[in-house]
Amino acid sequence: MKLFLAAYFKRVAPLLTKYMQCEGQKVVFITTASKVEKVKFYVKADKNALLKLGFIVEELDVSIEETAEIQAKINACDCIFVEGGNTFFLLQELKRSGADQMILEHIQKNKMYIGASAGSMIISKNIEYAKHMDNPAYALELNGDYSALGAINFCIVPHYLNSPFKKAVEKIIIEYTNSLTLYPISNNQAVVVEGDHVKVVN
Repeated sequence: MKLFLAAYFKRVAPLLTKYMQCEGQKVVFITTASKVEKVKFYVKADKNALLKLGFIVEELDVSIEETAEIQAKINACDCIFVEGGNTFFLLQELKRSGADQMILEHIQKNKMYIGASAGSMIISKNIEYAKHMDNPAYALELNGDYSALGAINFCIVPHYLNSPFKKAVEKIIIEYTNSLTLYPISNNQAVVVEGDHVKVVN
């Protein structure tokens, strides 16, 4: 398993080169979580950061693509990047399209998975804890079932000490610190998972 889980990818992009060959690699850039957000400058910033590293970027919105097209793009990629935005909407659309299982298969093949904010939170076992950061009302089709991809047994809490999410992160830590294994990371940090080894880098 190879995971690079960030809060704001642009800030930590150069660190990725320590864990994979980036130049000439094809990355599927899943922007779905940002679709329901008003503020989405980070999408362009992260895409430019990927291009600067030498990636060939293939954008994908799983909320509008057919399942076969999603599968084809994921099969053809070297790594997957799941962008930030609303974590609940992202989960809903990944499940609806079947992309959640495709991503898990990608991870099981030991291919790199890169997450940013919601994209980092989504691969925990459950995203209920994200309610302090994101609005679950964008994902009514989930019917309150927030079980997520479950690739990891801990939870990324992005934007630790960073505006405008500082208070939201504090609420998550207060409510869940005794029941979940939390990894609060700032915009200048990432969690790297290689097999069973987990470390925070900056």
